[in-house]
Amino acid sequence: MLNRHTAFKIRKTHRYLGLFLGIQFLFWTISGLYFSWTNLDEIHGDHFRNLEYNHKAFNNLISPSKLMVSEGIKTIDLKDIDNTPYYWVNEKQLFNAIDGNPKSAITKEEAIYIAKNFMKSNLEVKSVEQINEVSKHHEYRKNLLPAYVISYKTNEEVKAYISIKDGKFRMVRHRSWRWFDFLWMTHTMDYEGRDNFNTTVLRVFSLLGLITVLSGFVLWYTSSPTIRKILKKKNKKE
Repeated sequence: MLNRHTAFKIRKTHRYLGLFLGIQFLFWTISGLYFSWTNLDEIHGDHFRNLEYNHKAFNNLISPSKLMVSEGIKTIDLKDIDNTPYYWVNEKQLFNAIDGNPKSAITKEEAIYIAKNFMKSNLEVKSVEQINEVSKHHEYRKNLLPAYVISYKTNEEVKAYISIKDGKFRMVRHRSWRWFDFLWMTHTMDYEGRDNFNTTVLRVFSLLGLITVLSGFVLWYTSSPTIRKILKKKNKKE
């Protein structure tokens, strides 16, 4: 058995570690409960999206070989922008797929058209804004800029994001997703980009958490009446 002085030090260390780590443990528990009780399809905003949308078919398109692309075509994608077909070439330039003219950006009206294809028809547009830069914590982080933010008249503060350069419907965000994003940040302890599980902070807290648990087992062992009785009987036999 440990002497009283050593046991006291372990007990004190366990108490202060528990106090220091308690808030983070609470966040881990709350976020874990939230993740296990939520539907990921709803978090992704599928209940706001038109999942039955099929891309429109077009005829009489210009041959991609006739486009003015000096470096040649590596990738190409056909897009429907306000009932007009466009080629998105090499992930950097739009071309009208009928006459071959380049297009530098989409308009707000075209963004609304694109959003209507991908969002539920009963959603009413409240506003359309352009964003040119975002912070590391913005819900549109790590996506192509500039972009249009289309806000809808809903209690969930629903927003759809359309990138201006390629006219792509990027994502839908709403209140439940924002709660998920915040709790995911506290769960991974990546306060920059959310998805890094190798941060120093997470490693330190995980190690300290392990020490706290182990010190708790040691305290149980040193203070358990049953263990003491067993050790006393063993000492008498010796």
